[in-house]
Amino acid sequence: MTAIPLLAPTPVAFPNPEFALKEPDGLVAAGGALTSAWLLEAYSHGLFPWFDSDDEHILWWSPSQRAVLQPGQMHVGRSLRKRIRNGGFLITADTSFDAVISGCSAPRDDTSGTWITPSMTAAYRQLHRQGYAHSIEVWQEGDLCGGLYGVALGKIFCGESMFSRVKDASKVAFYALQELLQSRNFTLIDAQIMNPHLHSLGVQNISRSTFLEELKRNQQLPTEREPWQIN
Repeated sequence: MTAIPLLAPTPVAFPNPEFALKEPDGLVAAGGALTSAWLLEAYSHGLFPWFDSDDEHILWWSPSQRAVLQPGQMHVGRSLRKRIRNGGFLITADTSFDAVISGCSAPRDDTSGTWITPSMTAAYRQLHRQGYAHSIEVWQEGDLCGGLYGVALGKIFCGESMFSRVKDASKVAFYALQELLQSRNFTLIDAQIMNPHLHSLGVQNISRSTFLEELKRNQQLPTEREPWQIN
């Protein structure tokens, strides 16, 4: 792997993401720190953290293709609409952030580990307390059965992770998110890296340069930091 910049804990500053590696695609730098200041600087300039262990350097990424969705443009099939309508789900926002991030960090059926490390969990909980990180919760019969979380800056929501404990719960959470963001005049959901699940929901890839141009416009907008509510 080509050498990348190793960032000290201070100052809080990243290299230009346009100079990210081609292999592995989008790796910009290592190091820095998992603090609110570092995370907010990262998201505002098109980077996100992704690494395997707190024993390793933090890795910061800005892939050449960015998975995004405009709020209101989600693909909602007939069966999902029926589940949303008749599945007995209750949707809330910002009522159980800690439980949602715990659900997202639990090992999945197809893996023995998780990339949401204890230090990452602590960092996003701090962002939530500061009003930047938000969660969508999906409840069924009083139990938390799915949800998602991410970071809102200006009018862009940077999604981090979602989870399901019952069929379609994460899709219901994503639907509720994009409906809420549309009502709040958000312009984009950043889903980071495409996968078949996201593609099925209508998420599309745009180039890094196009995404960074969107971020430049978004940097001029204020961030509303009050807790979200779903009516």
